[in-house]
This record gives sequence, structure tokens and C-alpha cells, in this order.
Amino acid sequence: MAPMGIRLSPLGMAVFCLLGLGVLYHLYSGFLAGRFAFFMLSEPAAGGPETPRGSVPGGTVDLRELLAVSVLAAVRGGEEVKRVREGNVLNAKAKGKTREGAEEQLTSGDLLSNRRMFYLLKSAFPAVQINSEERVDRAEQETVSWDRSIPEDIKEKIQPKEVPAESVTVWIDPLDATQEYTEDLRQYVTTMVCVAVNGKPVIGVIHKPFSAYTAWAMVDGGSNVKPRSSYSEKSPRIIVSRSHAGKVEQVARQTFGNKTVIIPAGGAGYKVLALLDVAEKNQEEADVYIHVTYIKKWDICAGNAVLRALGGHMTTLTGEEISYTGSDGNEGGLIASINMNHKALIEKLPDLEKTSHK
Repeated sequence: MAPMGIRLSPLGMAVFCLLGLGVLYHLYSGFLAGRFAFFMLSEPAAGGPETPRGSVPGGTVDLRELLAVSVLAAVRGGEEVKRVREGNVLNAKAKGKTREGAEEQLTSGDLLSNRRMFYLLKSAFPAVQINSEERVDRAEQETVSWDRSIPEDIKEKIQPKEVPAESVTVWIDPLDATQEYTEDLRQYVTTMVCVAVNGKPVIGVIHKPFSAYTAWAMVDGGSNVKPRSSYSEKSPRIIVSRSHAGKVEQVARQTFGNKTVIIPAGGAGYKVLALLDVAEKNQEEADVYIHVTYIKKWDICAGNAVLRALGGHMTTLTGEEISYTGSDGNEGGLIASINMNHKALIEKLPDLEKTSHK
């Protein structure tokens, strides 16, 4: 018997094709909608606001833009610091003890500055990791926007430079020298922002709220501050924390002689500025900055970046580079200098490393 022929109905074919199209639509409609949404988010509408770089994981960050926001954040935080101090509403309280046993103070100035700085940076660059000295209370979140404007001095000196967002860590110090702040020693107080890329400090901003002076610098970019014109290696002026003056003085004078000058001061930001050409009547000048104990990275990252940008150095007391990833503390003390033989300084002061463990 011959096999029976199979005839396909045109109506059946049409129904089969429609069913197939329906299945394909459901499979790919979500994918296409997602791609369309991504396109709409990535490409700003004509005349509309541009989506910030670093707004999504896997994106990039323009370091020039991040520098501009960092300067604005330091200034905005400084406004809170100044307002609280001048209104005498510090509400100071102890938040714990340092490793040396001293009480650490916390004020309204710390908290309000921190909130302003953190949320400004976070709204501009949501995908970037931000480490701050003070805890951020999500219940007190505020909207602090950036209008995407870049100051003219930054535009003139800094070219756009994009890096992967995941390589960036921002370190905030909303109020450096809190102890001095409570004592109304205003000249020592700063607000600071630092940007590290793969652990290396590349952008530093140091702002003095009570004089409205701001120093900023970007490694391989530019700066608005310069080193001083002269330094002394034979009998350097050494700036140190007020509580460390005695420890450093003994070792330094054994090395450089009795003419060595020790300058006790507050605040890591202030001490770094002492190495630079800063037109401030309340700013002392020094040749070397030394710290002999444990110190937090948000205290030193901005100063480290500024010195690196200007050809200077900030290392541990044994000469190791400080990485701004991982833990928030630096165990090895520090020595900072500019326009000096940094390696020779370290070799001349070996006993300082021993002092850091006492």
C-alpha cells in the first residue's frame, strides 16, 4: 500500500506561526525591555541631566569630576563645622579611648559635617566605596545634590581621566583635630577628602573651615598649592602631635643636634599644610612631619595624596608605602617630607620606629 500523503492546512500553518511568535515574544520581550531601559539610562535625553559616572557597578569614574565634588564636600562639611563652633553648640561627648589611653571626643560638628560630606559624595557617585570616620545614620539621610559644575581652576589644570568605579575608595575626615576643636584652637581644624585608586592616594583635599582656605592636588594632574621654597635637612623643623612632642624631641636632637626645632600641633591636615607654601597667618612651617603611633587612614590619606602630587613622600617610619585599602588603620606611624632625601631621613631616625611600639 502506498503511504498516505500529508496535507497541511493553511489555517493550521497560520495558527502554528502565531503560537511560535507568541513564545518568542515572551522569551525576548524582557531582554529587549531591559536593554532599552539601559540605553535610556546611559544616554541622557536631549536637554536633560547627564547620568553621573560611577552611578552603577561596573561603570567608570572621571577623576576630574570626583576632585570637583571632593572640594565641594570639604567646603560644605567645613560650613557645618564652623557653624557649630561659632554657635557654641558642640554637644561634645567621649566616644572612646585612643590606644594611648586619651579620650576621643565627638561633637555635633563631626556628625553634621560627616552627614553633609557623605551624602553629597554618595549622591554624585553612588557606586563608589566611601569610608568615613563617623558612622552614617541612614535614618538621617539627606538629599545633597551636585550641579555637575567644575571650578575653573580645576578645569584649567586637570584633564578628564576615567578609572573603573570598583577601583576607587574615598576616605572622608569630616573634622580633623576634634580635641583642638573642643578647646577652640581653630587654626588646627580641617575637613578632608581623599580618593585612592587601587589603594594609592591620587586626590587630596584639605580645607580649613575658619579661614576658608582649601588646598587640593591630583597625582599626574595638577594642584592649587606648592611646596615651600626651602627646607633644612641638617637641622629640620619637625612638626608632631602635641602628645608626641617629648618622644620625638629626644630622638631627633640626638640625630640632628640641639638646634632641631620640635613644633607641637594638632591635626594631621594642619601638619601636612605646614610642609607647603600656605599663605595663612596661623599656619606654622615645618620641614618634616612625624607621627610615632597608630593613626587612622582618613587622617592621613588626603595629605599623602597632596604630597605625592607635589613630589613629596609619606611612608611608615620604616619607609613602607601606606595602602588605602583594607583596614582603616595604619600601624607603622609615619614620616612625611617634600624636597628632601626621604630615604636618608628614615635611615637617620631608626629609633623612631622603636618609639612607635611604646
